[in-house]
Amino acid sequence: MIGLSNRLRGSIVTMDSAKQHGSHPTVIKRLRRAAGHLQNVIAMMEADRPCTDVAQQLHAVERAIAAAKQQMIHDHIDHCLDHALESKARSTRQVLDEFKSISKYL
Repeated sequence: MIGLSNRLRGSIVTMDSAKQHGSHPTVIKRLRRAAGHLQNVIAMMEADRPCTDVAQQLHAVERAIAAAKQQMIHDHIDHCLDHALESKARSTRQVLDEFKSISKYL
């Protein structure tokens, strides 16, 4: 798990800041918090904690990830698609296809 989080941090650090949306730092914070909670869930299972406690924590992790995903997608729709509509380089069909493509994850 630690190796994965280090790889994720590395990809975040090298991300082109021009492509980073205003909500990305908030989403990254939420995902790091969720990753910490997930590590706690694993520790709870290794410690043979009651299944009810583990299920409750897993539910919290799911909600945190869903909220981060929703915020990221909404930001993408607001930021990228608005920009794409203003751009002369992209057709309306391309913008609509992109909207359909990302909206399926909501």
